[in-house]
Amino acid sequence: MSRKSLCADDLEMIGKYSDLVYRMAYSLVKNRYDADDIHQEVFIRYLRKRPEFENPAHEKAWFLRVTVNLCKNLWKAAWRQKTIGLTDYAAENVGLPEEPESESDQIIAIVKKLPQKYRIVIHLFYYEELSIDEIAKVLRMKPSTVRTQLTRARAWLKILLGRDEV
Repeated sequence: MSRKSLCADDLEMIGKYSDLVYRMAYSLVKNRYDADDIHQEVFIRYLRKRPEFENPAHEKAWFLRVTVNLCKNLWKAAWRQKTIGLTDYAAENVGLPEEPESESDQIIAIVKKLPQKYRIVIHLFYYEELSIDEIAKVLRMKPSTVRTQLTRARAWLKILLGRDEV
């Protein structure tokens, strides 16, 4: 690969989508170290490919799609399935003291407990404020599938939160 210098457009694009990519990665992989790696890899791929976008919605969808794909690749890695995080090990075996959490921290922790497919749609719908049709395009699903997953995710959240409404 030949070395290309960053232009102002590249820096603008990175600045524009950096938070979006990081939030999505962190929401899916549940730790900042993996989220950092994915965040970096998304922008490396952007700089290598330099894709042409039809419109801003296409731009955003590309960054979200690449982020989701990289997260899925991380989960599928054979080495990953045979490891346990140090924090998880310590929490199970050492009994780390629990810190008081705000209600929003508790909700985020509960959302992290949802299965991957539900976490993705919850994140895109509530945090990135995408419509069901936009989520369907990003995830390459039918809108009816997205609606079903949102409904099921909300039902899980209702149970996990012990509330009548979510």
